[in-house]
Amino acid sequence: MADLRRQQHSLDVLRRLRWPVPGRLGVHPWGDERSGVLGPGVEYADAREYQFGEDSRLIDWNLTARSDSAFVRLSHPDRGIDVWLLVDVSPSLDWGTANCLKKDLAVEFADAAALLLTRYGNRVGAIVFDSTVRRIVSPTPGRHGRHSVVATLRAAVSDPGAGGTDLELALRTARRLVRRPSLLIVISDFLLDAAGWRREMRAVAERHEVVAVRVVDPRELEIPDIGVVTFEDPETGRQVEVDTSSRRLRERFRAAAAEQRARFTGEVREARGIPIEISTGRELVQQLVVILRAEQARQRRLRSAR
Repeated sequence: MADLRRQQHSLDVLRRLRWPVPGRLGVHPWGDERSGVLGPGVEYADAREYQFGEDSRLIDWNLTARSDSAFVRLSHPDRGIDVWLLVDVSPSLDWGTANCLKKDLAVEFADAAALLLTRYGNRVGAIVFDSTVRRIVSPTPGRHGRHSVVATLRAAVSDPGAGGTDLELALRTARRLVRRPSLLIVISDFLLDAAGWRREMRAVAERHEVVAVRVVDPRELEIPDIGVVTFEDPETGRQVEVDTSSRRLRERFRAAAAEQRARFTGEVREARGIPIEISTGRELVQQLVVILRAEQARQRRLRSAR
């Protein structure tokens, strides 16, 4: 009963949130996001002189009253957008020491993002990958689109493949596949050896808006004093024995984790993406509230600076 109440509370909170879509990406009719096209709408864009035969309802009467000619108000009509979730299901996410495994948090985040975004006439699709592209789900609107994406992700994480993570391949696939300007949300732990993903993400960001979501576990940021333990790389199987009672080792680990976090943030911003971090150590909905409010504030600052 307590779990049901907690789930209902989480849904109630999510219903009050809205994902702040950066940029004017709307292309589909009957949506509720900003678009870059001109037409009847609420968001003012520009004005021009009235031309014979145009709908008189488009006339800007306030501007016309102050001028010698009639003027038409140009606006950005609301439209729907395509949202692509690029979700990493590699073995490195099959681990966690807090509330859940990283792979479960990745799926939960994808579900929450799809719920928030499909409420406004948007379509959601997915590219599921590890060392290869495992599955592609075409963008679909509404509840059906969300359920299709989540069902595909749950099937993928329950049947993990072998090998590492090829984010560069996933981004290259998205660049080839996604033709219309879209919102791309990359969900991964970003434990990557190859550096080519940064170049590919920058190329994708030239046409699309990219959000990079890093999934972490508290023990990846700091290790406690629990004696001698054996760590294993889930993607290579390589093991190393570590004495966590060493204070110097714990401090070096904490410093390396902080450097890795700063590097992720810097590399994503350099690639013109928006970096986000979520942790298995906290409830996702609480993290989403903080993340989305911070992003809304960031977008307001950008608009006021223009």
